[in-house]
Amino acid sequence: MEIRTAKELGALVKARRNELGWSQQKLADETGVQRLWIIQFEKGKNTAHIGLVFRTLRALDITLEVDPRPISPASSAEVNLDSLLGDD
Repeated sequence: MEIRTAKELGALVKARRNELGWSQQKLADETGVQRLWIIQFEKGKNTAHIGLVFRTLRALDITLEVDPRPISPASSAEVNLDSLLGDD
């Protein structure tokens, strides 16, 4: 499955949660967040904290794979994650 937006990721999380028979409160308890955060994430909140996103994915046993294809300059600006994260 290809996920390109926060809304698509939220839909995936909601589908997996429903597949497991979990309520939003159960996922919130497993993730350590408020139910409101789960509601917003499932609706595609695009400002979700990445650490909480990964914690939620782990709780649902969802694995992400990264496509190693290079990004063409015409489609997106190059981003140096090391400089953004402060890794020297």
